[in-house]
Amino acid sequence: MRLRNWMTVIFSLAVSSTVWAQQRPNVIIIVSDDHAYQAISAYGNKLVKTPGIDRIANEGTRFDRAYVTNSICGPSRAVILTGKYSHKNGFKDNDHSRFDGSQNSFIKELTKSGYQTAWIGKWHLETKPQGFSFWEILPGQGQYYNPDFLQMDSSKTRLRGYATNIIEDLAENWLDKRDTTKPFCLVIGHKATHREWLPDTTDLGRYDHIQFPLPSNFYDDYNGRKAAAVQDMTIAKTMTMGYDLKMFESDEEENKDGNINRMDPAQRARFDAYYKAIQKDLQAQHLSGNSLTEWKYQRYMRDYLSTAAALDRNINRTLDYLDKHQLTKNTIVIYLSDQGFYLGEHGWFDKRWMYEESFRTPMLMRYPGVLKPGTVNKDFVMNLDIAPTVLEAAGVKIPSDMQGESMLPLLKHTKQKGRDAMYYHYYENTVHQVSPQFGIKTQRYKLIRYYERVEGWELFDLDTDKSEMNNLYGKKGYEAITAQLKKQLSALIAKYEDTEAAALMKIEVK
Repeated sequence: MRLRNWMTVIFSLAVSSTVWAQQRPNVIIIVSDDHAYQAISAYGNKLVKTPGIDRIANEGTRFDRAYVTNSICGPSRAVILTGKYSHKNGFKDNDHSRFDGSQNSFIKELTKSGYQTAWIGKWHLETKPQGFSFWEILPGQGQYYNPDFLQMDSSKTRLRGYATNIIEDLAENWLDKRDTTKPFCLVIGHKATHREWLPDTTDLGRYDHIQFPLPSNFYDDYNGRKAAAVQDMTIAKTMTMGYDLKMFESDEEENKDGNINRMDPAQRARFDAYYKAIQKDLQAQHLSGNSLTEWKYQRYMRDYLSTAAALDRNINRTLDYLDKHQLTKNTIVIYLSDQGFYLGEHGWFDKRWMYEESFRTPMLMRYPGVLKPGTVNKDFVMNLDIAPTVLEAAGVKIPSDMQGESMLPLLKHTKQKGRDAMYYHYYENTVHQVSPQFGIKTQRYKLIRYYERVEGWELFDLDTDKSEMNNLYGKKGYEAITAQLKKQLSALIAKYEDTEAAALMKIEVK
């Protein structure tokens, strides 16, 4: 073959490779921390505005039945990465687990197939990321103000500013420097809206004009629910005046708080001006009992939602970046929280439970040309499904040991039937005295098995008891449905090969 012909072949192959790379969709996954679906205007909240997240809903699909396998932050991220339940990926709880980075992940599969991959922001998996082209992460939980970041060369750098803004800056910086001939997958891990609920100084007081209505079960007495009765995560008793609500007893106590003493003088001045005025007003009221509890609830909601405001604003920045750089049409954007969160329901904050506000997570997806704008999906989907969904979209074979299911057939309106039931398993038996638990949710019922801290069962009819207040387990007339649900639960335990749950259910798992 002549030299000219060889050059033509080589050029054609290079062009074909570049075109194929450009046709494969880019992927941005935005993972927040503890962001409740009921705090998002796209999910019906009339008192707050979340235009960034709403934009994904308006331009793509809102999932109304998205759930997690284990409602706690580190384990949830491990599930997203691996597409496997906690008992399979090894990261069961935040107290005793370290992520085994040598195991496979959807990121490793994408990297091998030619994608540039990056994780920027909150990681919270105890070990360094593996399989990424690039990463820059917060150590542990990270800090809201002037946070430290760990780099790939093991160095640590403190960056001045507010974490949510900085994480977006770093994400855009990586996008600016990427190889534009390759598709990319970027995971943006936000610290917001994790506990401390420290808003950006520009958002202090954003919701002070709103009096938030108490949830109908705010004063839940936990009758008939043993595990709920022994927990320690109530706004009334557990939420602290100093650490959580910034109402410190003295300047000395405030100065010892690690979230505050890292602020620079300008940040600290704005922080003190805002919270000290609130504290002065509180002291003048001399509140106690339910009046103090309800005051704490209002402060919690205002700080939490003000912290979420920066999260939403920076999600909008991500979308604007894609528009500005002509990346929108070929980029999948997925937003989800690592789990749901309590905003006063059952009198609680935090997560962990299989009850709906914790088990369910916000999830929205934009995929131009594939998903019809403004659609709502009612199928049961899980954070477990992110990995296989992204791999299918990228044209990469889904590993056989991934336990999630690609959502694309459901979203493309094929004849594929979605789940008729979901399996959940929470392991941690320390923080907030929440009992380990596993269970099943069907279209109508939820059956939960508690063990270790509390031994017992709960059964809820979600058609008649959406707030999960009336435990029907053991009550006359529910014997048949209980037996049926236990049979379904045992089948899911066997399917996902959860040996710990199998031992408690006295069933065999191959």
